[in-house]
Amino acid sequence: MKIFCVGRNYTEHAKELGNAVPEEPVIFMKPKSALLQPHTPFYYPEFTNELHYECELVLRICKNGKYIQEKFANKYYDAITVGIDFTARDIQAQLKEKGLPWEKAKSWDNSAAIGKWVPIAEIKNRKDIPFRLFKNKEQVQKGASSQMIFSFDFLVSYISQFFSINIGDLIFTGTPAGVGELVVGDEVEGYLEDAQLLALEVK
Repeated sequence: MKIFCVGRNYTEHAKELGNAVPEEPVIFMKPKSALLQPHTPFYYPEFTNELHYECELVLRICKNGKYIQEKFANKYYDAITVGIDFTARDIQAQLKEKGLPWEKAKSWDNSAAIGKWVPIAEIKNRKDIPFRLFKNKEQVQKGASSQMIFSFDFLVSYISQFFSINIGDLIFTGTPAGVGELVVGDEVEGYLEDAQLLALEVK
């Protein structure tokens, strides 16, 4: 199982971190060990002093493929949820300054949390799926698939030009503006439309 992640897929998020708006998807990966397992506590990692949340729509791949045409891409994912791409922002800043890869800041154990899956067939309009993240009952992020620079189908097709996609792979499709810091004791809740799919506490 592979976890593909898309960086800077919302214009306002790219701007809030001082990054250029990309002309093609920014792709990075997390290992299988990055996935926070169900009912497993999330612990603040010891190596960072600036842990950030990034709430995203996450797709589940249901079919093996390679070199997929965009017009057929919708046949390759069958479920959606909300997820959090946890980021050690201080570590990331240090690595970016040196022009080094981000893995230490993005891909550590349990750095990817996902909520309950919703069959994509149950979504009325997948081009405009709203989602939200609350921290301690206060809304901190709000986005929709319609705001993405690169659509679900484009991302599946694009990723498949470089990597085989396989049943069970995940695609974190990017985060909207509003990312921010977490501390021990914070509680976060992720919503897809009006359904709460994800809830966890930083321990």
